Amino acid sequence: MAKPVPPRAFVAPAVQHLIVRYAKRGKMRFASHRDVARAFERGVRRAGLPIAYSAGFTPHPKISYAGGAPTGVASEAEYLTLGMTSSQGADLVRERLDAVLPDGIDVIDVTEETPGRPAGVLEASEWRVLLPGVGPEAAERAVAGFLARADAPVERRTDKGVRQLDARSAVVEMSVLAGADGDRRVAVTSTQDCAILRMVVLHMAPAVRPDDVLAVLGAEHGIAPSSPSLITRLAQGQRDALTGTATS
Repeated sequence: MAKPVPPRAFVAPAVQHLIVRYAKRGKMRFASHRDVARAFERGVRRAGLPIAYSAGFTPHPKISYAGGAPTGVASEAEYLTLGMTSSQGADLVRERLDAVLPDGIDVIDVTEETPGRPAGVLEASEWRVLLPGVGPEAAERAVAGFLARADAPVERRTDKGVRQLDARSAVVEMSVLAGADGDRRVAVTSTQDCAILRMVVLHMAPAVRPDDVLAVLGAEHGIAPSSPSLITRLAQGQRDALTGTATS
């Protein structure tokens, strides 16, 4: 005679969803998406937050992530959503979660997702790229050449083989920024300049990353940094908002 199947354990539903904006800074820019996910799962437990879990034989905390920055890239605008089994104050969650996360993963803001205020659409990212050893004039010529292109094919090696991308189709804006001293550069050493690029890149499939754009700037426009470029995601959001063309 078959044994009766025990009833499935009760799983408390998520009654609140909190949107967490966090930064990856310093050495944590080298953490992979999986490493960051594990850090947040441990952090939620250590902070004692009432996180909801999925049903089934291997329940998982209800944490959903937006597309993460590539490994080796810093960010001031990463996002995830927490499903909570009871309502919590956003400021309290920010303080408790930030206190238990590793140095370099910093919670910037926590907001509640409600039917009247859903999570924003993340259509594009704004990036800052520091190019050590590249003069601003050379950077400006390269940017002008890139923007004048109809397309910019580039290859990226992945686990599934080599993929071909069009880097130009994803770039909405790109320019050379003014440095703190007003001459479009920042000092890296006493004798070396560093051009600063700003770019707004659409979220596409397959994704185009800033290093894909840099590959084109190097191969086709002669940009050769003297040391690895420093890439930081500054913001994510709607395309119009990031380019300053949003209408009221």
